[in-house]
Amino acid sequence: MKIVCVYCGSSDKISDEYLLCARQMGASIARRELILAYGAGCTGMMGAVADGALQAGGEVIGVIPQMFATPTLMHSHLTRLEIVGSMHARKQRLVELSDAFIALPGGYGTFEELFEVLTWAQIGLHSKPVGLLNSRHYFDPLLSAIEHARTEGFMYAEHQSLFVSDEQPESLLDQLGKYRYPQGMEKWLTREE
Repeated sequence: MKIVCVYCGSSDKISDEYLLCARQMGASIARRELILAYGAGCTGMMGAVADGALQAGGEVIGVIPQMFATPTLMHSHLTRLEIVGSMHARKQRLVELSDAFIALPGGYGTFEELFEVLTWAQIGLHSKPVGLLNSRHYFDPLLSAIEHARTEGFMYAEHQSLFVSDEQPESLLDQLGKYRYPQGMEKWLTREE
């Protein structure tokens, strides 16, 4: 694991506790001499995670679509900045760059990015670790919904092993470092039991 992609919210109308959580996540990544990759924003948790990594001496790669490459939205002090043509290109580039993925609290965009990377793992397009930083128990309702989907038969038990979850950045990174892609995932495609 060398490059860790972080998905998170860009809203400025959130609790300072979430911003602190994002700064701590960025700092934890940097202290382990890992590189942070993210969507290159300067607002909300996006800006905080990048600032946390940079202030701890880390490297940060930002990938941003042209439509958001404005002084108001784009972080101006990153180690490396890539401007791409679309949201789809941004997501694809972040997946190509990264060895692991972490979702911090966020809205539609964060959920969409998280579920896309989980779906790709589910169908075997990658076997990289995915983690949820469950700050302030933000993801508890989502974790319950995933469990409900499994008990209702929409997922196999193995699908719940496609990600790890923790409330603390350091222990989440520890779990990601030990992650092993679950066995038996091909059953989803072959339907063989």
